Amino acid sequence: MTNNQPDMAELLKSVDIAPLQKNDTVEGSIISLEKHEVWLDLGAQGTGLVVGRELEQATKGLKAGDVMSATVIEAESPEGYPILSLRKVAREKGWEVLDERFKTKESFGIVPFDANKGGLLIEVEGVRGFLPVSQLSAENYPRVTGADKDEILHRLNQLIGRTLMVRILDLDRSANKLIVSEKEAQREFTEGRISNLKVGEKVEGIVTGVVDFGVFVNVDGVEGLVHISEIAWDRVDNPSKYVKVGQTIKALIIAIDQDKLSLSMKQLTKDPWTEEVSKYKQGDTIEGTITRITPFGAFVQISPTTEALVHISELSEEHVADPNTLVSVGEKKNFRIIAIDAEQHKLSLSLKQDAKSAKSSASKTDKKEDTGEAKKSKSVKPKTEKEKE
Repeated sequence: MTNNQPDMAELLKSVDIAPLQKNDTVEGSIISLEKHEVWLDLGAQGTGLVVGRELEQATKGLKAGDVMSATVIEAESPEGYPILSLRKVAREKGWEVLDERFKTKESFGIVPFDANKGGLLIEVEGVRGFLPVSQLSAENYPRVTGADKDEILHRLNQLIGRTLMVRILDLDRSANKLIVSEKEAQREFTEGRISNLKVGEKVEGIVTGVVDFGVFVNVDGVEGLVHISEIAWDRVDNPSKYVKVGQTIKALIIAIDQDKLSLSMKQLTKDPWTEEVSKYKQGDTIEGTITRITPFGAFVQISPTTEALVHISELSEEHVADPNTLVSVGEKKNFRIIAIDAEQHKLSLSLKQDAKSAKSSASKTDKKEDTGEAKKSKSVKPKTEKEKE
């Protein structure tokens, strides 16, 4: 180069073209399209090389001559040409696409690439986002007894790589925040399905979780709960003894609350308590076994399906401070029925009433015996002196 030849910087100034800077966005036509690199004709700014892991996916359907945008990540390489990337441009366009989806409440598919104990990590249109556990559908929500975090993570890992339909719940470009919800994407479907259901209807569903307080059931995409008190007529201590995850069960809808169902398994069968108690009436004396003793009284097992209560005030005519002083677990006694509440499934018993009856019977017996002795003494007259002679 001679002294009277201008350098490149002066040439760029003469055509009013500023030199490229890092993070600039440029546009050029494709010269060469390879799997791991794309060469762009940037016009007066020369030729640029586009690199990046996202290239193969981002250039699908493009060909030589097509125009595309890229971001400058290095203004000039050692070889003298700018190094470009599609990632930032893709992210900028991605935010625009996501903003439109947020405004229109559009549902779309995502594929989680990782998981943590709080939810699933995703990437949409070049933007990283998050799908919280609480926003998973009834089908995919990890119902875990005791909220075991390791088990929750294990369940979430099973969703990695699967396509899930979601809707944007929160979007904040300045904070680089994208939160999506699978539940929201299904809301219209769920509301539509629930509008066709009614209390008292018999339904079929798949058990999605068994926890200490009950059983979660997926009824055609709608979440239902069978509370522990609605699993069976007898006392249920462990729901997992009755159903397993994945099992299909039948249940009765007993309440509908927005997008959730309250279900009952036991109400599809006859109430053995009612059948058993129908044999009794107030005032009957029955035999029972003490099963539990509490500060307020004692529970009595009448039959395998029927349990009753003897309140502390019904244990004795005298004041009772501690039921343990009068009854013990495993002891059999005769009780008198003092109240039957079929609606509340309550059978109230009394030992005091039975004691009264026994006392009354004993009193009558004593009276009869006394009367008999008196009559006997009246009928046998002492002999006179004359009769003795």
